[in-house]
Amino acid sequence: MRIGVVKEIKPDEYRVALTPAGARELLQRGHEVLVETGAGVGSAFSDADYEGVGARLTTVEDVWATADLVLKVKEPLPDEYGRLRDGLVLFTYLHLAADERLTNTLIESGATCIAYETVESDDGRLPLLAPMSEVAGRLSAQAGAHFLEKPRGGRGLLLGGVAGVPPARVVVLGGGMVGYNAAVIALGLGAQVRILDKSVDRLRYLEEILSGRVELVYSSSLEVEKSVLEADLVIGAVLIPGARAPKLVTEEMIAGMKENAVVVDVSIDQGGCFATSRPTTHSDPVYRVGSVTHYCVSNMPGAVPVTSTFALTNVTLPYVEAIADLGVREAVAGDPALARGVNVLDGKLTYEAVAEAHGLEFAPLEQVLPLEPV
Repeated sequence: MRIGVVKEIKPDEYRVALTPAGARELLQRGHEVLVETGAGVGSAFSDADYEGVGARLTTVEDVWATADLVLKVKEPLPDEYGRLRDGLVLFTYLHLAADERLTNTLIESGATCIAYETVESDDGRLPLLAPMSEVAGRLSAQAGAHFLEKPRGGRGLLLGGVAGVPPARVVVLGGGMVGYNAAVIALGLGAQVRILDKSVDRLRYLEEILSGRVELVYSSSLEVEKSVLEADLVIGAVLIPGARAPKLVTEEMIAGMKENAVVVDVSIDQGGCFATSRPTTHSDPVYRVGSVTHYCVSNMPGAVPVTSTFALTNVTLPYVEAIADLGVREAVAGDPALARGVNVLDGKLTYEAVAEAHGLEFAPLEQVLPLEPV
């Protein structure tokens, strides 16, 4: 199979979808790897690094036009819509529930579109989302600490306080991979941390692994409101796989927060969990609603591309190998987790949560593509 890797064009996105080591693995399996010139520079990979393992450097037009399988990090942007075509397999983060225009474009393109973030194991794990959730969670606490500083418009608090001075109060909405990692960093900086989650089993697990160092609260609208109003920093870490994030924090709650408090919305790729959230970039990461600073960067892991690119390739490569070795039909038929990643196929929307988000027709994958192993 001919596998293409393109340079990301999203503002301030420095990751690349495949490391030279990953390219070498694919080449050793007999596949051809095309890499857009300069695709890896933001992640500290030179063109020579890719050529050195046997990949072919070429133009962006050539990659999109001739590759059977295109690997990306972020969703196609409008400038890339015209490059989508019938017969192409696209494998990337899509986050379609927050983008109706992109959803319709992919349906109309005829491409097969597989979303990293909806590849899901039978036990509910999200293996291709997990490493970026780790990165984003850890960055969220760092960003929150930074924007709590007075010169950045914050309350003028050191997250961990000092002897005789209490630490900042950090509230984390959601106790999944993002929330756990946000809490770990906030705890490491000495903050007082509270996590809210809807799963009692998850709260028990967090109690065990965090050794009772955080407040763990069952999430309800009342508890969210109380916690937000008491917080100096609120980190939104809510995820419903493939679906829009619920708006847990209302405009009224934001208006009632402490002056110069900070909110970090890691859920912004899925629409955000604060009613006042809108996507921002690393170049212009924050805005204010009233006196509250909002950090809503939609590609947070792009700030640390060397870490993120290695972490991403580590988990995506086995799925890329399966698609390349077997083709989409057999790869999907043999792996239910990968099958859940298929969002668009043959002009049909095959992921129910996305269909519900936009009021579009849903076509179960097994009706579009027989899934019996061959």
